[in-house]
Amino acid sequence: MKTKKIIIEVSLNEDNVPEKMIWQAEDNPDQKAPQECKAILLSLFDKGNKDTLKIDLWTTEMEVAEMDRLFYNSLRSLSETYYKATNNKELANNMRQFAEYFGEETGIVPKA
Repeated sequence: MKTKKIIIEVSLNEDNVPEKMIWQAEDNPDQKAPQECKAILLSLFDKGNKDTLKIDLWTTEMEVAEMDRLFYNSLRSLSETYYKATNNKELANNMRQFAEYFGEETGIVPKA
């Protein structure tokens, strides 16, 4: 068995609010050096209690329009991941439709 590391470093201000976040993954094909990001949405499914644990962080620099784009991209990606994992085409399509609605309402994609 192989193991790989994903490292997330969060610098906090005096109010414990993220000011800067850096991440690095050993297998990142684009960049071996640490990269800065403005937000992290991390969900982990706990094996023992079968519950989802979440870490949602964003820096003070994160703008609302950027958060809208992050959520739009995340919703689209979640629908694709859900389909790959379950093969439930109908529900995955419903999720995609909501992602498109979200994108239209936030102005990320043009309204149909």
